Amino acid sequence: MSATHQLDERARSGFRQAFGYPPVAVAVAPGRMNIVGEHTDYNEGWVLPAAIDRHVAVALRLRRDSHLALRSDRYQTAAELDGLPPRRQGNWTDYLVGVAREIDKQHGVGPGFDVFVASDLPVGSGLSSSGALEVASALAMLAARGIEISLLEIARLCQTAENAFVGARTGIMDQFTALKARAGNAILLDCRSMDEEQVPLPDGRFAWLLADSRVRHELAGSAYNQRRAECEAAATALGLTSLRDATEADLERITSPTERKRARHVVTENARVLQAADALRRRAPRGLGPILYASHESLRLDFAVSCRELDLLVELAAGTPQAIGARMMGGGFGGCVLLLLEAIGIDDVEQHLAEGYAQEFHKTPEFYRVRSVDGAMSERTR
Repeated sequence: MSATHQLDERARSGFRQAFGYPPVAVAVAPGRMNIVGEHTDYNEGWVLPAAIDRHVAVALRLRRDSHLALRSDRYQTAAELDGLPPRRQGNWTDYLVGVAREIDKQHGVGPGFDVFVASDLPVGSGLSSSGALEVASALAMLAARGIEISLLEIARLCQTAENAFVGARTGIMDQFTALKARAGNAILLDCRSMDEEQVPLPDGRFAWLLADSRVRHELAGSAYNQRRAECEAAATALGLTSLRDATEADLERITSPTERKRARHVVTENARVLQAADALRRRAPRGLGPILYASHESLRLDFAVSCRELDLLVELAAGTPQAIGARMMGGGFGGCVLLLLEAIGIDDVEQHLAEGYAQEFHKTPEFYRVRSVDGAMSERTR
């Protein structure tokens, strides 16, 4: 039985235990790793993500009244709500409520629901636990209500919920990946046109490792939204609608040193995404190494979203012969480092990173050996 199916059954079982009857719809959505293309999606640029074998499952049944009962095996907070609240509560339930509000807004007000969430996806590690929760929630709610819309419409709905209700001004990469990923591939996504290309990932001689710094971040925090505002200001200074259209030659026209650095990251990161996709098409995975390291340096210096813990993990990786490349991944300020390795060296790399990290921080990172998987699955049971 696959991990996805195991989580599906865990959600069903948890729902029955919590409510005493079976759910009517269950959906399972994966987290993601982003090979390269950080903070480019909301600048209408390119990204290169892949779904990973860590998931969130949502089991749901509609009620006859407007009440909401929310339970989870991952989050301690249970919730009983008399209808959809107008403002966020500041916990995991905001993602479900935000999605439900968007569905009501677009398709008419629906009834309340009972819901149970099961997850094996780490929270706050930069693996898009929020995007997976939004997508699984949307699929389960839409299935239960008998509403059929396109995958792109679902991705946009979930993004709007996170932007408008949760308050994190994220792009569409996470939700799109959770819905449309294909095992064995990364998605080269143009976040302006929404054109996509499935690009083959390296074969079994190579492995992806996520090293979790165990420093937790909150995407809705002011620093993430501040970076987006700085990018918008830089685009405005250039007379552009977004930094997607900026070139390196334009950068000196930006008078603010901070905004110039933010723009330089976006311009160079977009170029790195296209270079990485080309390396994968040519089946030249070692060509990703310099791209990953350059991405980290850009995020550290120009975008200023790294931290000492992430930097050390990248430095330690660069000191091992088995590592092809490494970089911080996700919104920043904590979370995971992504490493591309020779598969036979994964044990040695983990040991080297654990020892070096413990020497400086007196704790060890968490390691996740991940593989690419298909996007979300949804099932209405009756």
